[in-house]
Amino acid sequence: MTFTFSKQTNQYKLLKERPKWRGEQLMDTGIKIEEPKMPDTSSETNIFNNLNRGRVAIFIDGSNLFYSALQLGIEIDYAKLLYCLSASARLLRAFFYTGFDRTNEKQQGFLLWMRRNGYRVVTKDLAQLPDGSKKANLDVEIAVDMINLAPHYDTAVLVSGDGDLAYAVNAISYQGVRVEVVSVRSMTSDSLIDVADCFIDLDTIKEHIQKDPAASGYCRSLSNSSL
Repeated sequence: MTFTFSKQTNQYKLLKERPKWRGEQLMDTGIKIEEPKMPDTSSETNIFNNLNRGRVAIFIDGSNLFYSALQLGIEIDYAKLLYCLSASARLLRAFFYTGFDRTNEKQQGFLLWMRRNGYRVVTKDLAQLPDGSKKANLDVEIAVDMINLAPHYDTAVLVSGDGDLAYAVNAISYQGVRVEVVSVRSMTSDSLIDVADCFIDLDTIKEHIQKDPAASGYCRSLSNSSL
């Protein structure tokens, strides 16, 4: 799988073939870039081959994915991630949930790119914890969106290992929705795996969703601020 990146500060690129879904149209970022070469999946093993996934809705727990990537020692390419998770399907929505720091300009740039490249970004202001750290829990937002949209999609892709979401997963399963959980096995609750139809370990697909080494510098500068 080959992707090319320009040498500009912001290496994120528009998808060559933007996903089709109901809702707002994607906007041009205004960044002059080379056209990325989308991967030819005809000659590679696709985890979704021969699956009738129908309409897909993707729900990404940004914080959970960030720490999963740290454990795997990779940096996520979100264009590749969207392309991979929506393979063999029609994309309805791709949600990205994250805590928001209003003073962080780098994070704002990152989230703007996400919005313009296929993601519906859902944010919540970071809350100060007693130990001085900041955190935002978006489990409720993820669960509500999964349940409310269930009549409109056939397959839910949940990128999280949080066991608190098991009840919501079970609820949409009873509505006939197929649920695919994507996360690192060691960071995934057994209760979540038990109610899902399919579990995909990020470690098995990391080569298809990670940034190329030459383009990882900018993402590294965002790593602690984007989520």
